[in-house]
Order: sequence, then C-alpha cells, then structure tokens
Amino acid sequence: MMKRLWTGTLLLGMLACKTTTPVAVQTPAAPATQLTPYGPAWAALWQQQSGEYKALCLQAYQLAALRLDQYLAQPHHLPLAVVTDIDETVLDNSPYSVHQALNGKSYDEKSWMEWTAKAMADTVPGAPNFFKYAAAKGVKVFYITNRLEAERAATLKNLQRYGFPDADDQHLLLKTAGSGKEPRRQQVLQQYEIVLLFGDNLSDFAAAFDKKPVAERNSTALQSAASFGSRYIVLPNPMYGDWEGALYNYQYKLTPQQKDSVMKAQLRNY
Repeated sequence: MMKRLWTGTLLLGMLACKTTTPVAVQTPAAPATQLTPYGPAWAALWQQQSGEYKALCLQAYQLAALRLDQYLAQPHHLPLAVVTDIDETVLDNSPYSVHQALNGKSYDEKSWMEWTAKAMADTVPGAPNFFKYAAAKGVKVFYITNRLEAERAATLKNLQRYGFPDADDQHLLLKTAGSGKEPRRQQVLQQYEIVLLFGDNLSDFAAAFDKKPVAERNSTALQSAASFGSRYIVLPNPMYGDWEGALYNYQYKLTPQQKDSVMKAQLRNY
C-alpha cells in the first residue's frame, strides 16, 4: 500500500514539472479596407457632425459677402449676378451618401432621383444668409446644376423651403446636352456680369477643369490661385466629385472593385 502511494506521488510530481507548450492564439484577420462604396459614409459623417465643416462653409460665405461688397462699389455696365451650384454648395445631400454607402452601394441615377424627389435636403451653413444678402443688394442669383429636368419641381421646392432668392424656372439652369456648365454660364453672361461663382467641384468655375486628368486639374488649380477667394468660392465636399472620377479617368462603368483598386493604387503610404 505504501509503495503504491509513493509511486502515485512520484507520477504527480513528474506531471507538475513537465513544460507545457504554448498554444498559439489565432486572431481574426482584419477585413480588407474598401474605399468604395463605403468610404463616402466616413466623409458624410465629417460633413454632418464636425464643427470644422461648418466653419469652412461659414468662412467661404462670409468671404463671399466681403467680395460682393467690393464688386458692388465698382462701376459696372450690366446688372450683377452670382452663379452657384446646388448640391453640396447650397443643399446638403449627405444623407443620400450615407444611405447608399451603408447599403453597400454607390451613386446611381434612380436612387438619387428618389432622394431629390423628397425635397428634404438641408442647407449648407451660411448659404441661405449669403444669397438673401446678395438679392437684397439687387444681385441676381442663378442656380446652374447638373440635376435633370425631371428634378426641376422638387429642386425648386427644396430651395423655396428655405427661402432662397430667385428660386424659379428662369434662374434654375439644369443639365441638358452635357455635364459641362460653360454654355449655361455664357447664357447668363449675355445679360449679366457674373461677379462670383460658387461650387464644390472645379468644373463649377471654368471649362478648363472639365473632365481633365488628375495632374492637369491640380496644375490648373494652382495656376488659378488668384481666382480662389476672389471670384471662385469653393465649398468642401469629400464625398464625391470630379476629383474622384479623375482618378479612374471618368470610367464610371467600372465595377466597385475596380474603382477601389485604382483608388488604393493612388494613395501615398510609407
């Protein structure tokens, strides 16, 4: 009996002294980052929640008011006008970007028109006050947008909801033959002197930016430095625009995976 007891004690001691091999803990692989279609939701979050976005917009419109006063003090031969884009310049469509991104989708015309038909976009900070100020000074406001004719009634309803001046058929110039806005700007110039242009996309200001490659867009922007803050008032929009289309040469029919690959290839890393 004593022998068996000592034998059992010896075996327990040996087991206790045996080195245990560590078991490797498997950590789940991080999901692959997808810039499209999910990236715009992050940009929309910044637009909706950051004070910095609001400050940039207010800064743009307050500078515009100072510039407008300067132009009003100068002699002019034609009535004065300002020309503005609508989306992300006077109306905030970030809820649409959120809706599409969280559903794993990018922009498409059908869903966009369903959104604009609601006429419920909020305003960009500073926009209503500035354009009402311009109108009070006798300056006409023209809205040049690439929304379609089918969106006219809802667009006017949305603008009128916030009391934007000149929100009528005569002053709303929608997309017709192409996306380039220069012919519509020239239409306004037939009767008015345009003193300020507002937009979130460089093509809102001059034809020199229309559908140009990234390097050319950036070069032309630098060459036009004197116009920014003087005649061109730019509003921030990281959610979408020609800056994105230029990355993949405006080949909008590429799959989301193809666009994502092109975007990642152009990111600077270290």
